[in-house]
Amino acid sequence: MTIATGRYHDFGTIAEAALETIAALRGTTLGEADKQAIIQGMGQLPPHPEVPAALGRLRDGGLRLAALTNSTREVAQVQLANAGLAELFEQILSADQAGRLKPAPEPYRMAADALGVPVGQLWLVAAHGWDVAGALAAGCRAAFVARPGRLPDPLAPPPEVTGDDLAQVADQLLALQYPDAGAGGG
Repeated sequence: MTIATGRYHDFGTIAEAALETIAALRGTTLGEADKQAIIQGMGQLPPHPEVPAALGRLRDGGLRLAALTNSTREVAQVQLANAGLAELFEQILSADQAGRLKPAPEPYRMAADALGVPVGQLWLVAAHGWDVAGALAAGCRAAFVARPGRLPDPLAPPPEVTGDDLAQVADQLLALQYPDAGAGGG
C-alpha cells in the first residue's frame, strides 16, 4: 500500500506492522521480545541449497552480481553474511537508498546507477512475480526463479529467463552471456 499511496516507510517498519496485523488477525498479541525473535530469525535464514554454487558460477562466468533488497542495507548485509553469500556480491543495495520500495521503478534505476550500467543492461533475478514485474516496468531485463508456489505476475510481460531454481536460471544466463560456449561460460 505504501507504493500505491506514495507514502514511504522503511521495510522494517512495514514488516513490524505486518507482524502486528497477523497477530491481531489470529487473536493474539506479540511482545517486543517476540517481535525481535522473529526479526532476528529472518536474519538467520539459510539459502536454498543450489544458491551458493549458482551465484559462484555466475560470478566466475564474468557476470557482476549485486543484491537489491527492500530491507535496509544493514539488514541485508547481516542476512547475506549469515547465509555465507555476502562475498559473492560486488554491492549490497537497498531500495531504502532510493526512498521507494520495489516494485517502484526508483530502486531498479538506483541500482543501475550504482553499478554504472544503463538500466536496460541490468538483470533482476528474483522468485517474486511482483519484483520481476517492477524491474521489467523500470526497463530492466529479468529472470524468474519459479520455486514451488511462485508464479510470475500474469499482468506483466513475461521474464526473458525462467527456471525452477537458481541453478537453471544461471545456466540460461550464462548461455545468453556466452552463446557459443554453452552454459559454462567462456
